[in-house]
Amino acid sequence: MSTKEDLKKLADYIFPNAKDWKEFVEKYPKRNLKEGAEVTRFAPSPTGFIHIGGLYTAIITEKIANETDGVFILRIEDTDQKREVKDGIEGIINSLNDFDIHPDEGAVCIKDGEIVEKGNYGTYIQSKRKDIYQAFAKKLLEEGLAYPCFMTEEEMNEVRTLQAANKEPIGIYGRWAKYRNIEPDEAIKLMEEGLEPVIRLKSPGQMDKKIVHNDLIKGKVEFPENILDIVIIKKDGLPTYHFAHAIDDHFMDVTMITRSDEWLPSVPLHLQLFDVLGFERLKYAHIAPLLKLDNGNRRKLSKRKDPESAASYYKEEGIPVNAVKEYLYNIINPSFEMWRKENENIPLSEFEIDITKMNVSGALFDMTKLLNVSKDIVARLNKDEVYNYTLNWAKEYDLELINLLNDNKEYSQEIINIERENG
Repeated sequence: MSTKEDLKKLADYIFPNAKDWKEFVEKYPKRNLKEGAEVTRFAPSPTGFIHIGGLYTAIITEKIANETDGVFILRIEDTDQKREVKDGIEGIINSLNDFDIHPDEGAVCIKDGEIVEKGNYGTYIQSKRKDIYQAFAKKLLEEGLAYPCFMTEEEMNEVRTLQAANKEPIGIYGRWAKYRNIEPDEAIKLMEEGLEPVIRLKSPGQMDKKIVHNDLIKGKVEFPENILDIVIIKKDGLPTYHFAHAIDDHFMDVTMITRSDEWLPSVPLHLQLFDVLGFERLKYAHIAPLLKLDNGNRRKLSKRKDPESAASYYKEEGIPVNAVKEYLYNIINPSFEMWRKENENIPLSEFEIDITKMNVSGALFDMTKLLNVSKDIVARLNKDEVYNYTLNWAKEYDLELINLLNDNKEYSQEIINIERENG
């Protein structure tokens, strides 16, 4: 049986330069916000373009914060650096800016090639928060709630093969966790011999127990407890997504997590992490995906198959930002369409969304309807607004059209103004 002294010796050996976790408790105090204010975050990874589903989530996330006089955060989750693409963070910031989505805190712009952040709870870029993750990994090691694991990829593949053959849950847990109860001195000896471990959570979950979760969109859902000893710190010293998100959401004082429902199965693990770390559990709202009809069947919009899945597609096609946002609002709450008819000239920001009334299984993304919304919005613009919008679009996407518009400004405006009341 390992003593506290043994565990501390092991934690000090693995993280000799880690800060005291209590420093972060003092550094990131609770926010002083009015009752009911929600702190939300949009937390994409810079691994490619912003998906229209990500934009959909960002709109909902910002709206909830704005409606409650809360705070909307943009956090960059870049701990999987092998998958990061060049200028990925800049692409995220620019895409949100293109759609008039403006974080209150986080990575807000690029200036002279550098990421500019604002807010008192940063940095908001996970790869720069290594010290806080290691401080809490060290804390868990000292408490016997985590352990170093030296399993090779070959050993883990062998375990998965046996588990599949036995129809058992796949992963490292229980009797399959070879190093779960390793003595600290033995672990130190292996590291002195040159072996590099990952750090795993020592899950307190039990195979036959379940948890009940009340999701703000999905309602009451039931899951088995998490039993997996997941990796929390990788060999490169960076955290896994699961570990980082729990720590960041706690210390950024997030109150509500809005994210794609592909993460719904992770709820047992994430709630367990909050518990193990001694943090208060948060509210979750899992958003159903945007779907597309394909040969009579519904499927998720695909980054690989569907050009309209990229948020940048709509700007390239010249579809007004407000058209995309208004169409997405209609998916969020179908009551928006009637509200817009009754409030034709009221700013979009005046509509209040209700996430409890969102579709729980996924909404069909209809390009024809989106284009009709776009036509309605363009019809409400006067000739100068349409001309200037077209000119600005052409500057980026159609240089030949720029010359035609500039050389024939009055004629272009006359054509635009045909049957337009606000000429």
